[in-house]
Amino acid sequence: MAILCLTLRCSADSHDYEPDGDVVFIVFNRNHDEGHVRLPDTPSGQYLLNSFKVTIPTVIGAVALSCMTGFALAVYKFKSSLPIFFLFVAGNFVPFQILMVPVRDLTLHMGVYNTWQGLALFHIAFQTGFCTLFMRNFIKALPFELIEAARVEGVSEIRIFWYVVLPLMKPAIAALAVLIFTFIWNDYFWATVLTQGADNQPITAGLYSLNGQWVSSWHLVSAGSIVAALPPVAMFFLMQKHFIAGLTLGAVK
Repeated sequence: MAILCLTLRCSADSHDYEPDGDVVFIVFNRNHDEGHVRLPDTPSGQYLLNSFKVTIPTVIGAVALSCMTGFALAVYKFKSSLPIFFLFVAGNFVPFQILMVPVRDLTLHMGVYNTWQGLALFHIAFQTGFCTLFMRNFIKALPFELIEAARVEGVSEIRIFWYVVLPLMKPAIAALAVLIFTFIWNDYFWATVLTQGADNQPITAGLYSLNGQWVSSWHLVSAGSIVAALPPVAMFFLMQKHFIAGLTLGAVK
């Protein structure tokens, strides 16, 4: 409520605004300060577009890779399956802050520094470990008799994955998509390390640029924060329907 009230105030009033527990009455002042910058005049639209360009490919790439790797590690029995699984798990325990300099140098050598493609690529790489752990454990809990019955009928492994296992994974895919979308959308660390400027930075890093050089435009930052929070909320309610549908489709009698 305090952020919403601060958003609707003008630049001069926002510096004197101190929210308390009482009811806040907002007075709209049409005479804004000279040089006042409105939110539509800022590159917020480009920041939002960059966030979608980074988040959507990351969700699709990480979920798709984790479905295939989780299926392979859960269904097939081979000698190195357990070490490979532990390798995915171990990557989740490495503090990502210590990878800041090596990852930045790698993006410079690959020529993808300060590009949304490079940021999305490294998000996919970082999220695949957790997603694989999630999917592998979910597939392990599925009834293996369905896969054996399909093999007895002569169904190929690709068709088993696509027509037998994947429909049962819909609740896991929906839940994982919501988690990854929210995490990547709200990421600030890698957005500031691997990108700079309005052409490639997502909304989380771009909110800082809404402040002036000498004056902090908190009303603009508050407005941008509210706008930035809307897509994850919409994503949750959008995928909630598919999550419930996936639970019913994955039920085994």
